[in-house]
Amino acid sequence: MGVDDIELDLVATRDGVLVARHDLELSATTDVTDRPGLAHLRRTLVVDGVEEHGWFVQDLTLPELKALAARERLPGTRPGSATYDGAEGVPTLTEVLAMVGAESVRRGRPVGVALELKHAAHHDAAGLPLDVPLLRELVRQGLDHPWARVTLMSFEAPILRRLAERTRLPVVQLLDRGHALTPDELDRIDEYADGLGAHRSLVLPRDAQGAIGAPSSLVRDAHRRGLTVHAWTVRAENRFLPTNLRRGTAPDALGDMAGEVRALLDAGVDGVITDHPEEALSVVREQAATAVG
Repeated sequence: MGVDDIELDLVATRDGVLVARHDLELSATTDVTDRPGLAHLRRTLVVDGVEEHGWFVQDLTLPELKALAARERLPGTRPGSATYDGAEGVPTLTEVLAMVGAESVRRGRPVGVALELKHAAHHDAAGLPLDVPLLRELVRQGLDHPWARVTLMSFEAPILRRLAERTRLPVVQLLDRGHALTPDELDRIDEYADGLGAHRSLVLPRDAQGAIGAPSSLVRDAHRRGLTVHAWTVRAENRFLPTNLRRGTAPDALGDMAGEVRALLDAGVDGVITDHPEEALSVVREQAATAVG
């Protein structure tokens, strides 16, 4: 489609292999419940303070995980995606990097990857530190250098500080909605990070009715410190959009996502992370054409 980077989340299997998965628990996004041979692995686990029930990536070896087929997590919201249920498995980081490398060659330009390390402290406690296999794989593929188009992200500062000491790749501190970022905290982040990955509401605050208006000072404050800002995750369905950009009342109907992307770019963000890249790219191209004109 022409995106600059592919963003994915990484967790570790029992044998320490990094795989692309947003959640450690597998029943919502794979057919693990249909695999009687894995029934004994179902358990209760506390992940980052939240008690969860099901099957967890950290309890499966890579061969066990590779036997599963992926499913759409929100089939009612994303029926088009759900038509691919069962067609693909869970990819490893190695497989993703190979795909991105092949796509870069095919397109004649580099395609980057933004890698989010999920539940880092939880993995540390389980004896599966994510940064060890990550850096090993990046070195093996010749991608551990500043021009490799690889970005490392996490919500957890300790693993980002470890990475900042061991690699020259850009490190991005993720910030969730409702994060009241003080100037002192921004200074501390600037000690180890190269950028911020901010929930879009931190850039475009919503009022009591859920509508967006003027941007916050986050982008300006970050840029003054030399930190980039990427906003996440922009989605096209009404249920995810600000109230003043929704079309109709159906939660899963597509609203004016282009309007939110346009407002984020106007606020000065360096990039947008989205589930609908074709819509975001149309805004980027529209603004580029306007600038040229």
